[in-house]
Amino acid sequence: MLQELTIRNFAIIDDLNISFPGDLTVLSGETGAGKSIILNAVNLLLGSRAKATLIRTGTEVAELEALFQIVPKSDVANIMEQHGYDASEGLLIRRLISRSDNNRIYINGRLSTMQILSAITENLASISGQHAHQGLLKEDQHLLILDQFGGLISLREEVFRCFHEILPIIEKLRNLTSTKEKQAERIELLEFQKREITESSIALGEDGALEKELTILKNSEALYQAVNGSIEELYSAQGSIVERLVEVKKNLEKAGSIDSQLTLKAEGVAGVTFNLEDMVENLRTYLKTIQIDEKRLEAVEERIDILQRLKRKYGGSIEAVLEHLDSISQELSGIENISGTIADTKKELSMLHKKFVQLAETLSGKRKERAKILAKKVVTELDSLEMSKTRFQISLKNTPAEEKVHSYLTVNGNLLTETGLDRATFLIAPNIGEALKPLASIASGGELSRVVLAMKAILAETDSVETVVFDEVDAGIGGSVAEVVGKKLSSLADHHQVICITHLPQIAKFANQHFCISKSVSDGRTSTSINPLNEKDRLKEIARMLGGVEITQATLDHAREMLETAI
Repeated sequence: MLQELTIRNFAIIDDLNISFPGDLTVLSGETGAGKSIILNAVNLLLGSRAKATLIRTGTEVAELEALFQIVPKSDVANIMEQHGYDASEGLLIRRLISRSDNNRIYINGRLSTMQILSAITENLASISGQHAHQGLLKEDQHLLILDQFGGLISLREEVFRCFHEILPIIEKLRNLTSTKEKQAERIELLEFQKREITESSIALGEDGALEKELTILKNSEALYQAVNGSIEELYSAQGSIVERLVEVKKNLEKAGSIDSQLTLKAEGVAGVTFNLEDMVENLRTYLKTIQIDEKRLEAVEERIDILQRLKRKYGGSIEAVLEHLDSISQELSGIENISGTIADTKKELSMLHKKFVQLAETLSGKRKERAKILAKKVVTELDSLEMSKTRFQISLKNTPAEEKVHSYLTVNGNLLTETGLDRATFLIAPNIGEALKPLASIASGGELSRVVLAMKAILAETDSVETVVFDEVDAGIGGSVAEVVGKKLSSLADHHQVICITHLPQIAKFANQHFCISKSVSDGRTSTSINPLNEKDRLKEIARMLGGVEITQATLDHAREMLETAI
């Protein structure tokens, strides 16, 4: 239930706050006073897209805020809890609309998103205008309305679940069948790939080791010269480093007879000489490993080319090639069992299809029963709304399945969808002699308004929406019809919070709370204000709605009489 609405810097509204009761509230005022602006604000708080053009001239940010009281354990409460909100605190929605498009949505003080806002407000309020913007007259919603009225939502949800359970299995069958059709070609390809990889006998790290060996083979001559030259310099050549160190050692040993400290130095030189001799032996050993072998060089280059080709084809690395080999083995194993898998999948689909058909046909049968009951109720309601000669029917038809549709989504040539077998269309003939036509094609605004109201009244006990807003429900009606519409709105308010924007005093007189919307100019700026009417002011407003600008005593007396008869 909408408790409070605050609007700031929005269109021609400067700062406005409204508190709503839980029954029937009427908003009235002169044409152009700003009633539609308030409706736009509510729509935005329910998730409509915002535009910077809605911001009041001279300001940068418009602010909208609404506080809703939420019924415990209701659909809205459950959705709030799913998104981490405590429904017992109520629902506070705040939207900031900026000229810089830096718009913000807050839910119970936390920054939120349009998706979450739409999810929470989907069943929060219904706004019905002359064209029933909430879909009451949209043909694709007629089936849902019938199911809501008939208490068939749980069965409809079973059909929905079954449909979405069968879809992925149909896709699995398609893939399996396609694979089988291409089986011979695929097996040939897989076996070639397996043979190519297996016969190459690749090993992890092999490519790195070969690259290192290739570098050595390509530079073997330079390596030989460098190592052999180093041996010469260190040991073999006349005047080599080792030879010169031996002389140094001898000289220090002689000098050691004079100064014993030099004997230790001589021993150090001897150690260095020993290390160099050991290094020379190591270099000689390394020299023997150096191969100047053109055949080995060609073999290594050829092996590297093989590995590079495999890596390019199967993933870019030795690891990826080996992983691909494993996947080939798995796929070949799967293909070997594909016929059995197809048979198992078809068996599973047959069982699901049987269940799907049973659920859809059961739902269809119940819809036919409920459709007759709903049609009679609509006729009764329209009769009470001065449309006594109206005929109303609900057409339920199947959709013929196209050839490309999978057989598991059809029955007897008809399409099975997530809502079952049926398409529903509300048909109406408001006047005697007229043919039944789709509800959406009604030309008369007055008839359309009463049909919307009749539907709302019928669905009152099953509709989960708590707040119903009517904009121009009085379009095209007047006199005694308006009186009847007013009574119907008052009756509807027994089940819902009803907010009605109207120009007709015959409707306004039934309000439990009456607001007057007015427009004024101050300091060159136009502003809209809204004020709750006390008994005296309400009398004047009803009189204005009756007689226009000039209010006479007769008009006031008439207004008083109207208010008294509404009690």
